[in-house]
Amino acid sequence: MKKIIGVFVLLFISCNPSKKNEPQVYNQDALGTYLSMTFFADEQKDFAKEVDSTIAAINQSMSTYIESSDISKINRGELINVDQMFVENFHKAKEIYKQTDAYFDPTVGLLVNYYGFGPKKLDLEINDKNTDSLMQYVGFNQVELNSNQQVIKNHPSVYIDFNALAKGYTVDRIGVLLEQHGINNFIIDIGGEIVAKGINLKRNNPWRVGIDRPVEGNDERAYDYVVDLQNQAIATSGNYRKFSEDEKGNKFVHTINPKTGKSEKSDILSASVIASDCMTADAYATAFMSMGYEKTLALVQEIDNIEVVLIYVNQTNEVNTYISKKLKKSINQVN
Repeated sequence: MKKIIGVFVLLFISCNPSKKNEPQVYNQDALGTYLSMTFFADEQKDFAKEVDSTIAAINQSMSTYIESSDISKINRGELINVDQMFVENFHKAKEIYKQTDAYFDPTVGLLVNYYGFGPKKLDLEINDKNTDSLMQYVGFNQVELNSNQQVIKNHPSVYIDFNALAKGYTVDRIGVLLEQHGINNFIIDIGGEIVAKGINLKRNNPWRVGIDRPVEGNDERAYDYVVDLQNQAIATSGNYRKFSEDEKGNKFVHTINPKTGKSEKSDILSASVIASDCMTADAYATAFMSMGYEKTLALVQEIDNIEVVLIYVNQTNEVNTYISKKLKKSINQVN
């Protein structure tokens, strides 16, 4: 799971004078990472306050890093009426939980904290006994949303974490904001979760997005593939950047298998998912890391509304790439 929602500082910079085929570019810090927007408009636009408001509302609904947020209250056992944003994320999470046979599971948030990737590090030694003890509270089937939009948990210790889809959802909501202002050609990127609408008018081509080369421990960006996006979203998950260590120096990857409760290094180095919306892409990318290559490949072939790039290690320890059939027309390998 990914640490994606936390305290953010809004720093809008760089606004170029608007011309018909000249893009306007905004950059800011957001959700513990960066936010970048490039769009085309007939006149100068300033979305600082509206983007700030959108992110603040999503954080107040679903950030586990904010004590007063709705999700934090629910995790403390309070019974509250959640907002529509929470409802949308809950239903999408249920959908993908079922679709992936529970490999996507927001209640794995308790284990995220246990392994040191979440906002609340548990005061527990990481061992099989403690892992097994925590696993009784993992399972999104233990959580329901009633007709009053209240979250009902089977046990108070069940902990919900929407971080694996809420960043993608944030990208989608900012895209809706731009469309409400009549802007139909844009690309929005929050920490590698991306939505692209229309085309790049300056080049008169679809938007082009690089897919990271998965190099462990390397913070420098290098790209293996470039994909064309038009009215689509892309999200990538991988095990090659984020790690934690316990007091004994044991190293843990941030992908946690909700079936076993273990921090497990997948044979998939990175999973990039293209979908019509970024929330869906974000959630599937996370699930595929836990599922591993064979299970992911089988599921991808059953789902019509996503395309994937899977960079994985085969049985002879060679790095290979799987690109879904429809995507091959719009992707190019970087030499």
